[in-house]
Amino acid sequence: MTSVFGPTGVSIAVTVIEAGPCVVTQVKSQETDGYKALQLAFGEKKEKNTTKPMQGHFKKANTTPKRSVAEFRDFGSEFDSLAELGKEVHVQDIFMEGDFIDAVGTSKGKGFQGVVKRYGFAGVGGQTHGQHNRLRAPGSMGNASFASRVIKGKRLPGRMGGDRVKLTNLKVVKIMPEQNLILISGAVPGPKNSTIILQK
Repeated sequence: MTSVFGPTGVSIAVTVIEAGPCVVTQVKSQETDGYKALQLAFGEKKEKNTTKPMQGHFKKANTTPKRSVAEFRDFGSEFDSLAELGKEVHVQDIFMEGDFIDAVGTSKGKGFQGVVKRYGFAGVGGQTHGQHNRLRAPGSMGNASFASRVIKGKRLPGRMGGDRVKLTNLKVVKIMPEQNLILISGAVPGPKNSTIILQK
């Protein structure tokens, strides 16, 4: 992340994303596949680390092996010109400054966490009346005699993060076509150098 100055001179926190060039590696149509979609690939990958089926898949599109592949379906007719096998798609072909877009990614994994960090529980609070080891405990689990069990969905300790997260309505602050960079206001899910899917 970094910050840029907007037109009014206000500092805006932005995330810098390298969004291309992407290569069209498959074109799906209503007649052959039952739905309309484009498969885009991004990022270089060594051939020795690519499976034989995927090597053939990329060769058909006349491109080198790629690191990430994503499918975009039911796109508008204004993008029909991009539906050509092996065509390079650049960031300025799809996005414009001022657009509001969605970012989909995998959030950072936090490991096994307690209820205070995972759900924002306050803990038991005071340290009087012998409460020496209950500060970050979840507290009561529920009823005893009836139900006699913990109801499903109870917020308890467990694995946190590593989930697919979609952030909506992020504003495109700036586009740098020479470097294939797009600057989006605010943060996006995932660590540095992770793969993000941008949707209009």
